[in-house]
Amino acid sequence: MPKMSIEPAQHLIEGRTMGSTWSVRLAEDCGVSQATLQTAFQRAVHQVDMQMSTWSPHSDLMRLNAAPVGDWVPLPKHLMAVLTAGLAISRDTKGAFEMNVGDAVRAWGFGADQINLDAIRAASGCARIPATQTLILDAGNGRAQKTTPLALDLSGIAKGYGVDRLAFVAAGFGIKHALCAIDGEVKAVGTQTCGTPWPVGIEGPDTPDRKMYSVLGLADMAVATSGDYRHFIEVKGTRLSHTIDPHRGAPLVNAPGSVTVLAKSCMQADAMATALMVMGRMEGHTFAMENEISALFLTRKAGNVDAIGTGLFVE
Repeated sequence: MPKMSIEPAQHLIEGRTMGSTWSVRLAEDCGVSQATLQTAFQRAVHQVDMQMSTWSPHSDLMRLNAAPVGDWVPLPKHLMAVLTAGLAISRDTKGAFEMNVGDAVRAWGFGADQINLDAIRAASGCARIPATQTLILDAGNGRAQKTTPLALDLSGIAKGYGVDRLAFVAAGFGIKHALCAIDGEVKAVGTQTCGTPWPVGIEGPDTPDRKMYSVLGLADMAVATSGDYRHFIEVKGTRLSHTIDPHRGAPLVNAPGSVTVLAKSCMQADAMATALMVMGRMEGHTFAMENEISALFLTRKAGNVDAIGTGLFVE
């Protein structure tokens, strides 16, 4: 993909959330002070974090996880929206995207706990019940019920939703040109002021200094990447991704280096990138083709990167 320039004199507002950083790059002066925008953006992502964090035992998600089976648990609207979308994506991907993996995430040290061999054995040895079979959502009354114990983890979808919230806040201020991001999840509000799409780099796996594999032009779209090169562990020379294989209750093995997905919402792109990582290159590519998903699979091959794309990623 060709490299694209970024306009000068842009305003960058940023902060921290979900163990990472958020940023909003503005291509125009919207007539609102930077302090006001900073406060509004930070409040939006903090709200998502407080509702969906697995690091805080006081989050609404962890309150649901800890609630007795059979009890109706009141939930705030943002968490309800993400759980509703997560269940739908789980059904669409036949379980490749799964939220009931929190025990495995913690056991392998990718969450708030240290790696624990006993917990690993328990997570990989139990028959895992999909959230679609045991989580009941009553959106009209803002509540949820479990029919069996659950360990929900939203790390494959919450950041994408957080980016959508940044874009929503920007639109609320009348901003028509902005680039919103949390870590590697990005959403473009419009284009740059000159009409040129926003340039967004797609990082290559294992490249020094986070070298870009390619640069994508983004306009009124979202993009998310799931990969194994930032958060992983190595066991006996084998790289184990932080993405959990829900069928095994353990980290993925032999997964693509990364999967990048384009979608209208960053929440959808985030969750689908996770699902395609779980499916793997061949099954994931077929699924993306059949469902008209724009996805880019980067795989290590003999010291190089082998790429295969679908939809808008087909050159």
